[in-house]
This record gives sequence, structure tokens and C-alpha cells, in this order.
Amino acid sequence: MTKVSRTELPPRPLVKVYVRGLMIQAEIGVYPHERGRKQPLVVDVEVTLDPAPVAAIADTVNYEILANTARRLAADGHVDLVETYAERLAAACLALPRVISVRVCAEKPHAIPDAAAAGVEVVAERD
Repeated sequence: MTKVSRTELPPRPLVKVYVRGLMIQAEIGVYPHERGRKQPLVVDVEVTLDPAPVAAIADTVNYEILANTARRLAADGHVDLVETYAERLAAACLALPRVISVRVCAEKPHAIPDAAAAGVEVVAERD
């Protein structure tokens, strides 16, 4: 039997864990009519894990954690900019074990008349 070194094996695949279309009620916006009231925010969050085996839930990031983190940040109080919210969510995700990168999309579906949504996307990697 021929021995094969680890460098000759294909690389481990990257695992992505995501939540898409999470509807959150958030106090968000810079305009006077957006203060003191909640409005819908639609959040997509996707994290990429470091390339290691995933054999049990302890080896991954539970997508419920992603959803609960997004909800908790929205419940923390008023945020002026969707960009600020998305950056905070990205930073919280990067703090999770095994997460090496994150992509957050946050949309305000009622921000622009006649548009399906307006929003931002934040992509970040661990240093």
C-alpha cells in the first residue's frame, strides 16, 4: 500500500452555516419618523468555519445562535444606520469559535417606495 502524505490529499471543504430571510423588528433609522418605533429588518447571516471535521454539534456553529445573536442586537435599542447594525452582527459572529469569515445582509423592506428592499452587505474575515 502506498502512503499518501496529507499535502497530497484534497483540502478539507469549508463549511458554511447560514440563516436567510430572518424577519426582525428593529428600532433603526436616522429620520425622525423612524425614531421610537420598530420596523421590519430582514437579515441574512452566513459564517464560514475553519476547515476541520464536523462530526457533532459542538464542532459547528448552531444556526440558532446566529438567529438569536441577530435578534439580541436588534433588541439592544435604537441604531441609526443599517450599516452599524450589520457591522455589529458581523463582529459578534467573528467572535464565535471556528468562524473565519462572515457575510451579513440587512435589508429594510419599506425604505424605498417601489423597491423590494434597500440595505447593506458586510463581509469580514478574522485577522
